[in-house]
Amino acid sequence: MKKVLVSIAAVAALGSAAFAGVNDQTGCGLGAMIIKDDSSALMLALQATTNGTVGNQTFGITSGTSGCKKVKLVMNERAAEFVASNMDQLAKEAAMGHGESVETLAELLGAEDKAAFAAALQENYNRIYTSKDVKMADVLDNIVTVKG
Repeated sequence: MKKVLVSIAAVAALGSAAFAGVNDQTGCGLGAMIIKDDSSALMLALQATTNGTVGNQTFGITSGTSGCKKVKLVMNERAAEFVASNMDQLAKEAAMGHGESVETLAELLGAEDKAAFAAALQENYNRIYTSKDVKMADVLDNIVTVKG
């Protein structure tokens, strides 16, 4: 039964790749591609679980497939996955200039001075989060540009 479900999911993903959309809350990946309904917390949880269980979101982020936009700069894969999974929380904490997500991202990106990193995110918030619909890849590119 598991093989049948995986096969169906793979066919659906391949068939809908041209129409791939990215959910702002769960990011890109197979879950967002096959589960289009994002009107409830349950559907969002199913999208995120599918992305995490299958492990395709990380591949999509690094390769630019599965509805994901490839990051321009060579990035730490863990940082890309972290930002994709924590977009909303990271945006809130970047605006405040502190928080657990900001500290974690600083560590993943190898920032030596976490306080300076957090201050740079806060100071350059509008350059990093250029619109309410900004994509994860753009956020990472903008953070790396600001970080220098």
